Amino acid sequence: MRAYFTGLIGLLFTVQACAFSLNDLSQNQAGDGLKSVLEQSTRLAVEQLRQPGGFNKNPDVHIELPGNLGKAARAMKMLGKGKQVKALEDSMNSAAEAAIPEAQALLLEAIQNMTISDAKSILNGPSNSATAYLDHSSRAQLRQRFRPLVAQATQSSGLAQKYNQFAGQAASYGVIDSQDASIENYVTEQALDGLFTIIGQQESAIRQNPAQAATDIAKKVFGLMR
Repeated sequence: MRAYFTGLIGLLFTVQACAFSLNDLSQNQAGDGLKSVLEQSTRLAVEQLRQPGGFNKNPDVHIELPGNLGKAARAMKMLGKGKQVKALEDSMNSAAEAAIPEAQALLLEAIQNMTISDAKSILNGPSNSATAYLDHSSRAQLRQRFRPLVAQATQSSGLAQKYNQFAGQAASYGVIDSQDASIENYVTEQALDGLFTIIGQQESAIRQNPAQAATDIAKKVFGLMR
């Protein structure tokens, strides 16, 4: 009987210790774990998307023509008349792949400099809540960095000029949004959407399996969230 009570007391202390560890997680620990996972997710996303075909061959981030232009393009492909469409889409995806490496330094700097008033609430949020925070805090700067690179990559192609002419006419009739009438603006936003999609996927994977985290503090923090 004494052994039973000894074991029961030990179990209660273990449960209390685990609960205490979660509730007593310091702001610094939560912040360090969060930053570590975002850094890891960012590096993996950039490395994946910068490769030839990083956008073009990934259905989650592949860039197609916008709005009704995209619908028409898909119909043309089905009718065997999509050669020009494919060439244009290849050009857009290649431009995104070329711009992506510029994101890494800016994002890593943003991660290190970010002030998180309530890291625990972000950790307790949806599976991509840290990525959503990074998107919100960094997109404007990334947009400024990306647009000239995308413009350089697309202006060297006659297809870019054709897109802007055709899409500009389409926008005047309300066929597509005015912001999509410029290939530079459209590809820039699509590239950023794709970047944060992949970062979010990486964050979610680590949340589901903290053993994938690259640092001990991240494994500890996200392990406690399981």
